[in-house]
Amino acid sequence: MDFKLFKEMLKRILLVIFTAFAMACQATPKPLQHVEGIPNIKPDEKQSLVCRQIVTLVENYSYKKVAINDSISSLILDKYIKALDPYRNYFLASDIQEFEQFRTMLDDAFRVGDLSIPFYIFNVYSKRYNETLNYAMAHIKDKYNFNQQDTYVFDRANMPWVTSVAALNDIWKRKVKYELINLRLAGGTTEAKNAESLTKRYQNLKLQSSKLNNQDVFQVIMDAFTGTIDPHTNYFNPANASEFNEQMSRSIEGIGAYLQSVNDVLKIAEVTPGGPAYKSKLLHAGDRIIAVAQETGDFEDIIGWRLDNAVAKIKGPKGTKVRLKIIPVGHDMSSKPVIVEITREKIVMEDQSAKKEVKTIKSNGKPYKIGIISVPAFYVDAKAAIAGETNYKSTTRDVKLLIDTLKDKDKVDAIVMDLRANGGGSLLEAINLTGLFIDKGPVVQVKDVKGEIEVDSDENAGVAWNGPFGVLVDRATASASEIFAGAIQDYGRGIIIGTQTYGKGTVQQPIDLNKLVNPSVLERLASIAKRNTTATGKKKVNGDTDVQLGQINLTIGKFYRVNGSSTQHKGVMPDITLPSFYPMDKIGEDTEPSALPWDEVQKSNFIAVADLAPIRTELSKLHEARMENSLDYKILIQDIADMKKRNLETSVTLNENKLKAERDSLEVKSLEKVNKLRATRGLAPVKKGDKIKKEESFDFLEDETLKVMADYIQLKPVV
Repeated sequence: MDFKLFKEMLKRILLVIFTAFAMACQATPKPLQHVEGIPNIKPDEKQSLVCRQIVTLVENYSYKKVAINDSISSLILDKYIKALDPYRNYFLASDIQEFEQFRTMLDDAFRVGDLSIPFYIFNVYSKRYNETLNYAMAHIKDKYNFNQQDTYVFDRANMPWVTSVAALNDIWKRKVKYELINLRLAGGTTEAKNAESLTKRYQNLKLQSSKLNNQDVFQVIMDAFTGTIDPHTNYFNPANASEFNEQMSRSIEGIGAYLQSVNDVLKIAEVTPGGPAYKSKLLHAGDRIIAVAQETGDFEDIIGWRLDNAVAKIKGPKGTKVRLKIIPVGHDMSSKPVIVEITREKIVMEDQSAKKEVKTIKSNGKPYKIGIISVPAFYVDAKAAIAGETNYKSTTRDVKLLIDTLKDKDKVDAIVMDLRANGGGSLLEAINLTGLFIDKGPVVQVKDVKGEIEVDSDENAGVAWNGPFGVLVDRATASASEIFAGAIQDYGRGIIIGTQTYGKGTVQQPIDLNKLVNPSVLERLASIAKRNTTATGKKKVNGDTDVQLGQINLTIGKFYRVNGSSTQHKGVMPDITLPSFYPMDKIGEDTEPSALPWDEVQKSNFIAVADLAPIRTELSKLHEARMENSLDYKILIQDIADMKKRNLETSVTLNENKLKAERDSLEVKSLEKVNKLRATRGLAPVKKGDKIKKEESFDFLEDETLKVMADYIQLKPVV
């Protein structure tokens, strides 16, 4: 999409704020109030710069154009505290009272890049966090009476803050008791072993906490800030920005291995088939990586490193080489390490790309073959596309190939696009994908910060599939997915099946913050970081002095369907409604306090392919008739009701026998339901502990969608 206003905006930012940022970088940061008893995490100069950048962008160039004032400051404070301690298990009431002095100060502080307040709050949180874990570990071996009629409140979100350390300790002692009961009910271990397992669990939590750095803290602060403005203006620190862009492109440059940290050692969990590690035959699942070096240079010991820091060392541009010291799987850690050298490549994440399968459904005695295309996101490798690579990765290109196979090889009678849990992605891909099912025409309207409306159209003549088409959606279907589903519905091109979608109807533009800053400022920041590293004697860890500022996805517009209705708040209403697994009152744009409202604009000039209103009425009648006699439907409705009831619970019994009885009862009921459903499908009953084969698994929502599509085929809509 070509946002002319956005391009003008960037030019103005570059001209206006370069000098201001350069001057501000020379300012002395405000001293941070020290919290005794823990290593205090402190902000740095580049985070101060980013904070100021974000204030400028939000106030002047976001769709809302919100003034960062005392009211916003108050909301940020509440959101930040909630993010740190959502269930009120760490902070004391006295801490919260102390933080009240900051309620109207964050707006002025952020404007000048002063992060001392939120970092101080985090350090207080860190102190409380470690104190509670220390207390918990000290009382794991206490004698507990598991026959008492006491309870543990696990959700204290709506309760008052605890007023004393003694009261907080009581909460944690009950938590310890609850976790010991869980270990006891799991069976097969002694009391000593249970205590050892729980101690290791808390020790691991402390270890992970000790590895937090100022980038982690800054991310939480900025999440609270941007989330107060609107739910989809997001800041990504450099590591998160890299991960976000990899997800959007569905590709990474590296060795092709999934890594995990186990007891402070980097372990290969899985080797990606076809990747450089796989082709080299030098690395295997279970191997442990203890040191990393580039093609030239010394090895760096990475034992004890954070997972993201270690992974960043191993990743790198395609064509470059990385050397690894590994302890092969099955060998003791004291064994002599093996050195391997691997050339990095571009790896396409096929497991996270569009996929197809073909299923046959019988209706009125006749079989129908229906192709199901599952699309997890609207992705595109923009970098490869800009570079002119002919086979760059994108949703539309992948789906086009799948449609060709379904049409020419599988000879399907209909196609269903499964967009459940598809949170969106590239708007351009949503437009292009729509173009596979309609001839030419407008797909989406976008209103910018000036109130001007741009109509984005499919300009490519012809369609990839003109047969019966359905789109399966749920509450987690959002953004670009809603544009696609809405266009299909408006054009009468297919039937939308599922639940009301998320309602995310805003446009975000990713902005690389490095591009808004004069290179001399970045050089100065790098010099400061280098001096700080030398002064503290810290060993440099992958890019400590590499000044990357991260990325902000700034809300700059709103989506509107071609019929003029915004997808904001309301989302897309299905033609055939199915039950929702997701709680509609907790998930969705209309549950977000800072969300933009629904509105509408003038209808765009489009010509519908067909009027499906009469067919939708008939399909609904046939669907409702099936539901009246469907055991799957009745059990699903009951499961959803039970889930809602459980979601209202905030406490659990600490009487072992009572808890066991409750869980046994739930397990018996669950097994009874499973076997009732298996009986309707002609499958043998299963017993407790039996594993259900993959081929015996059943997706009721998908199955009903196939039946709707069979009805749709037989009703023969005119297109």
